[in-house]
Amino acid sequence: MDISVEIADITTLDVDVIVNAANSRLLGGGGVDGAIHRAAGPRLLEACKKLRAGELVDGLPVGQAVATPGFDLPSQWVVHTVGPNRHAGQTDPALLASAFRSSLDEAAKLAAHSVAFPAISAGVYGWDRREVARIAVDTVRSWAEEHLHECHSISRVVFAVVNESALRDFERALDNS
Repeated sequence: MDISVEIADITTLDVDVIVNAANSRLLGGGGVDGAIHRAAGPRLLEACKKLRAGELVDGLPVGQAVATPGFDLPSQWVVHTVGPNRHAGQTDPALLASAFRSSLDEAAKLAAHSVAFPAISAGVYGWDRREVARIAVDTVRSWAEEHLHECHSISRVVFAVVNESALRDFERALDNS
């Protein structure tokens, strides 16, 4: 699996799946979540409302993921995941790893070849970006190793970051793991 990092607007990337750092309500928000909802158009919100009215009536649990179409995005799919909120006492690194892992599981179910991730939980959810980078890279590499002999189609993962500092954090994580 090719794993890379680039400074990019995740909503413009030419990948099969973009991962949305969503809140459990799945109804849009700020940051990456708001940007994805704006770029995907109003049908994304409608799809999320249908999920909330059905299987996710209580919201999407932390560390889990669910997919919707990408609608007006270049990506065919959006995989929504809820990262842990450090400010709410969700400090277990396993919860953060689960958000990355369950997103890859969803992407594999969709037969995706390429996936783009934001730095889940590194924004308003208060996680240190260096820790997010390390957990993200380790989790993606571990997932790839665990699924090496399976017929999954994911061959490329991109971490889309917003600035040079974040780029360096993810590059260090890629070099050190």
